This record gives sequence, structure tokens and C-alpha cells, in this order.
Amino acid sequence: MKIIDISNDLLTAEVFEGDPVPELTAVKEISQDSFYNLSTISACLHNGTHVDAPSHFIPDGESIENYDLEKFIGPCRVIEVSPGIITGQLIEDCFPRGCKRILIKSKGKAYLHETAAEAIAYFGFELVGTDGTTIESPDSSGTAHRALLNKNIAILEGLNLENVTNGEYFLIAPPIKIGGAEAAFSRAVLVSDYIFWSKK
Repeated sequence: MKIIDISNDLLTAEVFEGDPVPELTAVKEISQDSFYNLSTISACLHNGTHVDAPSHFIPDGESIENYDLEKFIGPCRVIEVSPGIITGQLIEDCFPRGCKRILIKSKGKAYLHETAAEAIAYFGFELVGTDGTTIESPDSSGTAHRALLNKNIAILEGLNLENVTNGEYFLIAPPIKIGGAEAAFSRAVLVSDYIFWSKK
């Protein structure tokens, strides 16, 4: 089984402008006074590779622990696009059909327009991922997020797709369980062969 780690390190990943920088702090270290290491971490839930829940943008939206985990486990398609704004027309013309999960590779420089998010919902996708810190332009007002989250489409951000080519994979990327949170970290991986799954 060939596994490709598509997660970014939480402590070294690009931080969205204005978000706090994560810090790992040692509480105990193995020494004469302690027989174990113990650490704490301080981080925004949107640092590194993470999943956005509906409550991130929608009042009274579901929080992360209520997501259906099936959205994050299953066949997916990696699609490389040029930097810039992804429109609904591009989704209609170039994105695959019959695929529930898509991961967008653009070196973090492609963003969904609201019309693209609406097209993704129309064509029945259940998850959209990106190698950017956000799925939409940082200066936008959240319209693409809302268009996806209102349709219960999972958003997976902060991926590392540098060593991944276009094609079909098996995605495993569930968010960690944090009750009441609007996001959570994910250790996302792709399986690039068919040892334990079938396309049927």
C-alpha cells in the first residue's frame, strides 16, 4: 500500500494573515525530575491542514464533531489548475462527474468564486480540498464558504499536494473531534493504489 502524506506540519505551515502563530511548549522534559515528556500547544484551529465546519460561517451551523466522517474517507480526484479565480464555468467544463471528493492543486494560488461553489454543489460533490490556506480569495467576504457549507459540503484546507499528480486516489482525512468547534486539524493522506478498495 502506497500512502502519500498530504498534510502540512502544524507548526511550520503558512499562517493565514492575522491568525495566531502556533506554539508548542514543553511542560515537562525527561530529566532527573521527570521520567516523561509533556507538551501543550497553542494554535488557531485553521492553522495547517484542517477542516471547516458549517459553524465557521453559518449562524447555528453544525460544529465539527457532527460531521459525517464518510465525507472524509473514500475515492477522490486531484485536479491541478492554474493560479487565479475558479469560476462556475470552469467547474462545468473541466471538473469530473461522478466523483464525490475533489482536491485542487495550484500551489495555494487558486480560489473558488461563488459561482464555482454553487456548481460544485449542483454537481453533487461532498468534499472540496485545496492546497491553499483558504478555498476562496482572502479578500472575499466568505460567499464561497457559505455556498458550500450551506449545502453540507466539507471543506479541507491547507493541504500539501506538492508530490501528488492529477488522478484518482483514496482519501483518508477525518477531522479530530472537538465538541462545539468550527474547525479541526486533520492528518490527511492519500492511498495511490487499490490494495484495499474498489472503484465499484
